Amino acid sequence: MKKIVLTFAGCLLSFFIMAQDGITVGTKAPEFTGTDQKGKTVKLSEALKKGKVVVIFYRGNWCPNCTRELSNIQDSLSFLKEQNITVIGVGPETTPGVAKTVEKTRAAFPVISDKGLKIMTAYKVAFKVTAGMDKVHRKFNIDVTGNNGANGNILPRPSAFIIEQNGIIIYRYFNNSSYDDPDSNNRITVSEILEKSK
Repeated sequence: MKKIVLTFAGCLLSFFIMAQDGITVGTKAPEFTGTDQKGKTVKLSEALKKGKVVVIFYRGNWCPNCTRELSNIQDSLSFLKEQNITVIGVGPETTPGVAKTVEKTRAAFPVISDKGLKIMTAYKVAFKVTAGMDKVHRKFNIDVTGNNGANGNILPRPSAFIIEQNGIIIYRYFNNSSYDDPDSNNRITVSEILEKSK
């Protein structure tokens, strides 16, 4: 009986993850705590005391569009800080994977390994990798499950949330494009962050 209940619960979780489409503007941003690449504890509510916060969900160090996005953010980080904007990157990859992402992007802002997919699930951006996506990944020798460890073959939709100091989401970038769509390469830009943070 216990096995049946666990299986059913697993199916519900799988459906829940696959059905996610991002929380909406005007919603209270879910609180989260994580450990960044420097081993420091990062808490959303603490970051919000300094100003607006941009939470960026990326897929992994193997994703060129993601590393390009984070690199662009890093290139303008000092300017974003002058505007009292804090950036936090969140990905499903393991801590060693995060280290590779930081190495590739030179990210000096916090980058968190979302252990247990708690943050991705709370922000409703997680989805299960389809067979078609897995085929594309394998073509390029990408091992999502290996990179994610216990998080398995779950990835976030390329997304970002700008959060006001009161904890309310004031802007959402959410890319739900399929891999064969040119728009799937798009990510939030620095100019977009600055414009939507006004």
